[in-house]
Amino acid sequence: MCRHTHHRNPIFCIVPPYVLDEIVQKGSAKQRSAAMQTKSVDNTFRALRLANQAARRATGHPAPTPTPTPGPMKARTVYTANHSQTLPGDVARAEGQSATGDQATDEAYDGLGATFDFFAEKFERNSIDDSGMALIATVHFGQDYNNAFWNSEQMVFGDGDGEIFNRFTISLDIIGHELAHGVTEDESQLQYFNQSGALNESMSDVFGSLIKQFAGKQTANDANWLIGDGLLARGIQGVALRSMKDPGSAFDDPLLGKDPQPKHMQDFVNTFSDNGGVHINSGIPNHAFYLIATRIGGYAWDKAGRIWYDALRDSRVRPNTGFQRFARITHDVAARQFGVGSTEHQAVADGWAEVGIAV
Repeated sequence: MCRHTHHRNPIFCIVPPYVLDEIVQKGSAKQRSAAMQTKSVDNTFRALRLANQAARRATGHPAPTPTPTPGPMKARTVYTANHSQTLPGDVARAEGQSATGDQATDEAYDGLGATFDFFAEKFERNSIDDSGMALIATVHFGQDYNNAFWNSEQMVFGDGDGEIFNRFTISLDIIGHELAHGVTEDESQLQYFNQSGALNESMSDVFGSLIKQFAGKQTANDANWLIGDGLLARGIQGVALRSMKDPGSAFDDPLLGKDPQPKHMQDFVNTFSDNGGVHINSGIPNHAFYLIATRIGGYAWDKAGRIWYDALRDSRVRPNTGFQRFARITHDVAARQFGVGSTEHQAVADGWAEVGIAV
């Protein structure tokens, strides 16, 4: 499905494991049960993917490659698992069909379309793999499943438990975030560990936010730069899962704990949890992008987003690429696109410097 099939990563979930861990420790019996079930499902999918990878390597058989379609053409199918854990489930809405009236189905359908349109119109990209990949999503997955994920083949959305999380189709940036993992997976071989993994997560936050801004025709200064706004249920003290504008401020709740994201290298979190802090330290490159985009001004996808997209596709991005190497690549790309010493070139240098990374 993706070109770099031998470098596929574990499944990419929107809710970080440290949030689920807090719920397991502090939640009610029902909340703890839902969190443990969510973690169990996530771990099972990871194990399945690793086993499939090992099998492909042992037999020398790569993952199947889709048949390219001529030109950008949306091909969406939304399935419903009907609260089971069967994938993909039953077809709920196919490409071109009218709205069903089911919120999750229609939000998923529209979100897949908004993501496709963004990459097609702004980066001349033909779907996630640039070869016309069909976009598939399953909604109503499991019982009280508190997550959404991309598994290299499709999107999967839980309905949330209604007490901590609302339905996971509620935020366009979540849909964009998860599908953008497919773009990163296709274009680079970033390992899902430590700084390269945090960079991988950050790329999804960047594109998820840009997709939301593009759909809403928001400028960099008008956008709220929140990831997952609307996801936290009423009564939870927080506004989103993450804030690119102010990492560490998204939530501070007795049940969820405090948003642990740093926004400067001096506060970088060294941990073996969360694949080496991939959802935590992503706050640093996230904040750098926010600073750069707002310094440049206008629509963030036009310049800052183009720099990031071209940097992601740069041949110098290696599997273990960390923050500083990627920062230097973005600086070089800005010089090539807009000129040495240009406003854009200087904004990239200043934005990275403000989070403690010299280019």
